Amino acid sequence: MAAPAGSGDLAGGPAGGPALSGMSPQGENGVGGRAVRVGTRRSQLARIQTDSVVEMLRELYPDLHFEIVAMSTTGDKILDTALSKIGEKSLFTKELENALERNEVDLVVHSLKDLPTSLPPGFTIGAVCKRENPLDAVVFHPKNCGKTLSLLPEKSVIGTSSLRRAAQLKKKFPQLEFRDIRGNLNTRLKKLDEKEDFSAIILAAAGLKRMGWENRIGQLLSPEDCLYAVGQGALAVEVRAKDQEILNMVSALHDADTVLCCIAERAFMKRLEGGCSVPVAVNTVLKDGQLYLTGAVYSLDGSDSLKETMQTSVHYPQQNEDGPNDDVQRVGITAKNVPGQAQEAAENLGVEVASLLLSKGAKHILSVARQLNDTR
Repeated sequence: MAAPAGSGDLAGGPAGGPALSGMSPQGENGVGGRAVRVGTRRSQLARIQTDSVVEMLRELYPDLHFEIVAMSTTGDKILDTALSKIGEKSLFTKELENALERNEVDLVVHSLKDLPTSLPPGFTIGAVCKRENPLDAVVFHPKNCGKTLSLLPEKSVIGTSSLRRAAQLKKKFPQLEFRDIRGNLNTRLKKLDEKEDFSAIILAAAGLKRMGWENRIGQLLSPEDCLYAVGQGALAVEVRAKDQEILNMVSALHDADTVLCCIAERAFMKRLEGGCSVPVAVNTVLKDGQLYLTGAVYSLDGSDSLKETMQTSVHYPQQNEDGPNDDVQRVGITAKNVPGQAQEAAENLGVEVASLLLSKGAKHILSVARQLNDTR
């Protein structure tokens, strides 16, 4: 099984260490004499993820005071509709970005996979933290404990809110049925355990691990079984693009390997014009200075698919790149402490894999998937 990308091949720990040069707080406890306000969704997982980022920042900047501001998003409020049907690109981010724009918060912590490949003007991803395991996991109903998907009885119902997961698993396990299941992790696990509607549900392994529920993982889906979502398992810190002080502060959290993998994945998705309303999937591996990207597109039932793997070298030294391109954004990410040539190579790799798929008919597969999803 391919190892999850981001395992320290280029640089260990936060890329480049604390970028304190731009941090000149005028007061002891915050930026400009006030607390640094961190925006987050209200869900338990979002709070855990935000707490982990704030904890890293506190270790790097012990003199600063951080204040967490929680809010609900559109995606948190619409719980009776499949995500792919709502058709809103920023379901879990818009309200947080509004608060950022109004200067009510200074930075926002997201799951990177929730962030569209093109951010609204004035925003940037100032940090991509070290990636947790990006694979998908199967959580079984207690009566199916110890089984795998292939051992479940015929017509067993599997819950997933993801077209990507359903498309791949329908093809691999045609004897199973797949149904939408919405709600946060707690809600979905409750629906699984307390009712007989589902034999198992598919969730991101990273979220289960962060919640301390690793023991519920009955089966990890290898990339051979199910390629994962763009950015899955990585946390992103979004900031105002022109807020140099905050940008410098959070850039210390960048994990170089994760940045390069996610730039390639996001460039792939952007070139395909994909989103949660179409089944697009990836797997990235960074090994010995080589970045490998597998990208795939699927019809809704998984019967039609295209998959390709390409590689590129990302082994470049960090150069002093101060100047007009100092804060260049690549698919929404600003990472000036990761070599610019490596970022460019990663971005080009994503575009090339997507272009290859498009030349083989990916546009048709995705447009049919989009139309079918709209009429479901």
